[in-house]
Amino acid sequence: MLKTAFERFRIISIIEGLSFLLLVFVAMPIKYLGDNPEPVRFAGMGHGVLFILFCMALFHVMIKCKWNKGSGFQLFVYSLIPFGFIMIENKLKKLERD
Repeated sequence: MLKTAFERFRIISIIEGLSFLLLVFVAMPIKYLGDNPEPVRFAGMGHGVLFILFCMALFHVMIKCKWNKGSGFQLFVYSLIPFGFIMIENKLKKLERD
């Protein structure tokens, strides 16, 4: 079982990042190249729910770990970039050491 807000945030970040990649690199090409919008409906909804969960977990971990707003904003911006979850993971490793 995940014990800390930090661990939960780390897992949610990875899952949300992978759902973003699925949406951008699988569902959207199927929609635009294959003329089939269904995958975007499902992947988009799933990603949207995960993104909201990511934002809630980020806010929670910022409070629990007493991070400054700059670090939180940086992690939020990374979440808007494909493969940004890798940058988030690198930032979390630095924050974990501090």
